[in-house]
Amino acid sequence: MAAYALLRSMSSSFSSVLPLLSRSGSLSPAPLAVKPLFRRTLASSSRFSAALKFTDKHEWVRVEDDGIGTVGISNFAQEALGDVVYCGLPEVGTQLAQQDEFGALESVKAASELYSPLTGEVVEVNSLLADKPGLVNKSCYKDGWLMKMTIAKPAELDSLMDEAAYERYIRSIED
Repeated sequence: MAAYALLRSMSSSFSSVLPLLSRSGSLSPAPLAVKPLFRRTLASSSRFSAALKFTDKHEWVRVEDDGIGTVGISNFAQEALGDVVYCGLPEVGTQLAQQDEFGALESVKAASELYSPLTGEVVEVNSLLADKPGLVNKSCYKDGWLMKMTIAKPAELDSLMDEAAYERYIRSIED
């Protein structure tokens, strides 16, 4: 809601400036117009979302060139949780099957279990989250990743949603 109010105030600020800009003749007001439509997005840059796959439990996985999957939670999930204050992550070497619980996040609002998007072995956990669990909120697709894992069954990637399908899924559960 606060973001919507901010966008509305910015929109009204632009509309009061547009008549002044159009008098100069060098700038057209059309490119400066702000559309009043507000829509939730994944808030990820294309560099980080191009290969993201999502689960219906709001985890994502990005497969690196070396065949290792980096796992985190979606922007939708971190917004729903609120300020993350604790991250419980698995030990390196833990074997996981797809949809196995691998940890939990605790926030000022709630606690949420984490589920593995794929079958594989944990090869690294984000040690920065022990001291800075808020990285999950600040940068869920980059610095706030949770773990890295091998991908034992690559065909499982086909059962996950791409970004467009995940957006549709979010819209369907918000209605």
